[in-house]
Amino acid sequence: MNTVTRGWTLRQRVVTLLVVVGVLLVGLAAAEAAVAARNRAHTDAVLTETGPLRVQAQELFNALLDQETAVRGYAVSGDRQDLLPYESGVQQERERIESMGRLADDYPVVRRELDAVGVQAERWRQAVAVPVITAVDRDGTQAAQNLINDRTRQEFDQIRSSMSRLEAEILAEREANERNIRRTGNLLVVLLIIAALVVVVAGTLLLVSLDRMVVRPLTGLAGQVREVAEGDYQHHISGTGPPEFKQLAEDVEAMRRKIAKDLAEVREARERIEWVNTQLQKQAEELVRSNRDLEQFAYVASHDLQEPLRKVASFCQLLQRRYAGQLDERADQYIGFAVDGAQRMQRLINDLLAFSRIGRLTTGFTEVDLNKVMADVAGQTEATRQQAGAELAWSELPTIRGEEPLLTNLLANLVSNSVKFRRPDVPPRVHVSARLVDAEWEITCRDNGIGIEPEFADKIFVIFQRLHSKDAYPGTGIGLAIVKKIVEYHGGRVWVDTDTEEGTAIRFTLPALPEDVEAARVAADEPGGDTDATGGDEPVESTEPVESTDAGTGAERARPADTADTATTGPTADTARDADDQRPDQAASGRTGGTKETVG
Repeated sequence: MNTVTRGWTLRQRVVTLLVVVGVLLVGLAAAEAAVAARNRAHTDAVLTETGPLRVQAQELFNALLDQETAVRGYAVSGDRQDLLPYESGVQQERERIESMGRLADDYPVVRRELDAVGVQAERWRQAVAVPVITAVDRDGTQAAQNLINDRTRQEFDQIRSSMSRLEAEILAEREANERNIRRTGNLLVVLLIIAALVVVVAGTLLLVSLDRMVVRPLTGLAGQVREVAEGDYQHHISGTGPPEFKQLAEDVEAMRRKIAKDLAEVREARERIEWVNTQLQKQAEELVRSNRDLEQFAYVASHDLQEPLRKVASFCQLLQRRYAGQLDERADQYIGFAVDGAQRMQRLINDLLAFSRIGRLTTGFTEVDLNKVMADVAGQTEATRQQAGAELAWSELPTIRGEEPLLTNLLANLVSNSVKFRRPDVPPRVHVSARLVDAEWEITCRDNGIGIEPEFADKIFVIFQRLHSKDAYPGTGIGLAIVKKIVEYHGGRVWVDTDTEEGTAIRFTLPALPEDVEAARVAADEPGGDTDATGGDEPVESTEPVESTDAGTGAERARPADTADTATTGPTADTARDADDQRPDQAASGRTGGTKETVG
């Protein structure tokens, strides 16, 4: 649950500070712009108005002086050349008054003084200059000189006074503009200083705020997180500062609580695992002791039990041969039972010893040619097949890594079982084939015997599992258990193909050699190549006689009427599905040809 007290968030505080600073800076910028505009206006006034006014006022006064001097000279000399400065002075006077009038529009006092100078200059020309020039032209120079007296001088002195006042006003206006320039310049500097102070103060406030609201809370939170990371998972994490950091601290605290809870569960699980490991170690020690006892039992069974059992069997056989027919029929039957029981006990002990030695007494893996193994199997099962009129055939088989004696025992058991569980009215036929599936050789032993119902396919690999009585089919029920153990010892799996329409197909896998896998991959990549390397299914007939294994070492097969109510084990569902995907008539080795053994 969120318990963070709401307040000003860090974003709100920073935004507020930036807005205030922005408003102040914008206001200062506007004021600076206004002051700068006024300063520029005053500067323009000095440069383009009062400055030119002052210069033109001097030029105006010079033009007036030229007029006065020219009139005096003309009155003395009477030469019209001396009157030229007067005429140019009048023209220059008019131009300067007109130009100064335009510049003095913003200065009414200057304009008034300028107008006064113009009026006085015109009055002086009408009162002095024109009469003197007329007098010279009409009466001569003496008459003109008589007109120039103190009064005329006073008239021009008034012009000088007006020009002095005009220049004084122009100078006053210029000085006023200069003062305005200095004042606005100083104000602009003050505003710039204020803006700089605002920036400095805002930056200082921002740094202080970041240190107080960001750096310190984050440093404190990081320190608490480090304490948790160093192993103090029960350390409570609390946050300070803005609501975001408090929320972050609460989230980290929630994560810490979850981690602490998970660690507690892991610790409990580890304690349980340690307890389980202790129990497993005890069980392993018990299993080692049990295996040691089993090995001792196997040693006793192979040595100590064999001798008295052979003695019992031998003496029972002597009794049977010596006293057969001398005792009553019941006694002969009892002796027969004793002999048969002793012989079956010997076979059972031998099979059990063979089963226990698989994987324990090893000669090491070598490359084994299964074609050679099948030739040996054909020789071992010759007698059994000859008696049953059985036909043994195999396609080209691969070379694998394994123990040749165990593989021979494996295939001999399969062939013997196929011959033993035959149909009475049909000559037995057994066919062994192989094909490469991925990185494994799948080997199939197929026959035309009595077959196995799908619901009993798992039972046949259970040790001592019998689906028939010993009178119907002899044996100890350990043969296919030996097959399963040999296959698993070689890293494969074994199952019954329940989709076979006739007889039985037992399939098992063995790891393929890397060169066979690579050759199959190359063949599959070629145009027209197949993904599975398969051998030929057409066997080559041979009339070589072969031997058979002991007919008693085979797992029992039965139809449903012959089943026994026992616990079963067998291939997994995945293995069963693998078996469903295979065709029993395919043989795989990547080569063609094969061998066929017939006895008839």
